[in-house]
Amino acid sequence: MSAYTAPVTDMLFAMTEVAGLGAVRALPGCGETSDALVAQILDEAGRFGADVLAPLNRVGDVQGSRLENGIVRTPEGFVDAYARFVAGGWNAIPSAPEFGGQDLPWLVATAVSEIWNSANMAFALCPLLTQSAVEVLTAHGSPELKSLFLPRLVSGEWTGTMVLTEPQAGSDLSRVRTRATRDGNAWRIAGQKIFITWGDHDVAENIVHMVLARTPGAPEGIKGLSLFAVPKFVPGPGGRPGARNDLRALSLEHKLGIHASPTAVMAFGESGGAEGYLVGEENHGIEHMFIMMNNARLAIGLQGVASAERAYQRARAFARERLQGRAVGGADSAAQPIERHPDIKRMLLFMKSRAEVGRLLALFAAAHIDSARRHSDSTTRDRHHALVELLTPVVKGWCTDAGIAAADVGIQVHGGMGYIEETGAAQHLRDARIAAIYEGTNGIQALDLVGRKVGRDAARSALALIGELAGLRPELAGRAGQPDFGPIAVHFEAAIAALESATRWIAATWNRDAALVAAGATAYLRLFGTVVGGWLVIRAALAAQALLEKGGDGRFPPTFLRSKIVCAKYFAEQDLVLAPALARIVSQGGATIAEADLTAF
Repeated sequence: MSAYTAPVTDMLFAMTEVAGLGAVRALPGCGETSDALVAQILDEAGRFGADVLAPLNRVGDVQGSRLENGIVRTPEGFVDAYARFVAGGWNAIPSAPEFGGQDLPWLVATAVSEIWNSANMAFALCPLLTQSAVEVLTAHGSPELKSLFLPRLVSGEWTGTMVLTEPQAGSDLSRVRTRATRDGNAWRIAGQKIFITWGDHDVAENIVHMVLARTPGAPEGIKGLSLFAVPKFVPGPGGRPGARNDLRALSLEHKLGIHASPTAVMAFGESGGAEGYLVGEENHGIEHMFIMMNNARLAIGLQGVASAERAYQRARAFARERLQGRAVGGADSAAQPIERHPDIKRMLLFMKSRAEVGRLLALFAAAHIDSARRHSDSTTRDRHHALVELLTPVVKGWCTDAGIAAADVGIQVHGGMGYIEETGAAQHLRDARIAAIYEGTNGIQALDLVGRKVGRDAARSALALIGELAGLRPELAGRAGQPDFGPIAVHFEAAIAALESATRWIAATWNRDAALVAAGATAYLRLFGTVVGGWLVIRAALAAQALLEKGGDGRFPPTFLRSKIVCAKYFAEQDLVLAPALARIVSQGGATIAEADLTAF
């Protein structure tokens, strides 16, 4: 079974040459984020991921978390690994310094998070949700709640969860029934919740649940929800965990993958009500929760990138070692490594491109988060925020689909051995599969994109981004005579035209026939992610070519730089070429779906 190695050089190249680390460094508070410091952070994170987390990935898959006599036990080694994670300061990377955070850019935190998810996705879900809890408390918590919870959540001493749905609700949170009644300065929470990731565990001394519930007299539907912080142990003097709160894990779900991540059915208030504290305003819970959800959606998109990278590394190692058959067109009759066979090369390039394009999308979004939060000009901050809003469903949807596809192809590269659990290839597919489902299925992401982000916005943000994509035309045209960039330029031009036509069609059609637009939403998300991802990977190739023409760069070897050009050319010829067909599906392929009578099924 191959070891995991963090792709630090790929990350540094993506950050410095495409995502804009230099521009982020110019933002207030980011001046010390030098290339050398980022490289050092990624190297250290890579060592921790490879040496501590990755060896536990298989252990966690086999053992799983378990509920024993009311106590959730994580797999062997997880408690120690989490203690080392917290001691290393890894949980505090992007958080505010007043609560013990390191205040590093989201661009850096995103790259580091990819390492955790590639090394051990089930483990990484715990700090992922803690960070989401930090985000919402930072934005909407009272001074008292911030003082009580944030230092411990930022350090990772305590962990956080997102407690949304219930058995009858699913993705329709308007049907949430959990109740909250006032009790002095606190509230009493009662109800049952499902699908609570890391809902209970033994790696930290306390868990802060962020719970959606209804208060007495609240409006029906989604507008009547409020958000509460409900700790597992009620904080006592000095904020230390005190009495056990009235909540417990009723059971743990038996899942397809991420077995080490304890996904709990949680009961609140079986004996009078769990003590909770209102976060933000009453009846504004869904607005506040969206801060957590959008943070998590970008992080889940990164899980797709991480799944693709890990599956690719495993498949590449196997293809280099596995001897089978003669290479097509080769003179040597001896068995050759299967990486020499054209179809294996095709699959490896597919997997590599999913990881690289997804990484670029995620890091590009992260850099704009930094600008949206730190830029000195409010109008500029608003513009970057709008772009992050637009990109969030794309990163979540496109990257998780890509991660699943790469993990699936990774099994194929292994052949029959890929279907055997001992190789580890199957686990990547099983683990990756959930990412397209939780935090809003990818169909919901697609509907959000065509509805809220394009249709209702009259496509302003989308067309502004497409205009930025088109700005690459002159540089690409200047290289169109070169063998590598000629095909890229042709496919990119057609892809931009396809995305623009589909976007304008959605803007013109949404208000008069939303169902017709919705029927093509998934195709549009795929189109959007493919074209924007194609733009980014082409920018990477152009940067690589420029460095080669300068005689190279000590950070990036020539073979590495040439691989960026191959990746971009492959993606243009295999993916961007599909953009016009996807655009036709968006505008012409939805009618049959929208008009289909239920008797058709």
